[in-house]
Amino acid sequence: QVQLVESGGGSVEVGGSLMLSCTVSGGTFNTYTMGWFRQAPGKEHEFVAAIKWGARATDRTDSVKGRSVQGRFTISRDNAKNTVYLQMNSLKPEDTAVYYCAAATTRFFVPHVLSTRANWTYWGQGTQVTVSS
Repeated sequence: QVQLVESGGGSVEVGGSLMLSCTVSGGTFNTYTMGWFRQAPGKEHEFVAAIKWGARATDRTDSVKGRSVQGRFTISRDNAKNTVYLQMNSLKPEDTAVYYCAAATTRFFVPHVLSTRANWTYWGQGTQVTVSS
């Protein structure tokens, strides 16, 4: 049974930073594309970022980010620790949401596939991020 457990959420002021972590157990981590989605109150789930299976570092070819977080958020992974990270900088009130970690087995590492929730197989329980002004 594959389990994803997020941590690192909390409250921060505008312009601040947070790092989310997601540790995977029960599966083969380095074969999964890993990603983050978020859901603000009353809104649909929004794709945040994804990183390719087996990537050892974040660069433009191994990660994809949603337009609203480009230049502020960075996704990375540590395959030795079965953990994916989301570093969030320059946070804005509109970043307030529950952030969900997800894992996918897809080998189509393209934005229109990654941004579709149905293409992600495993999900964490979510962690709240609140940005106050």
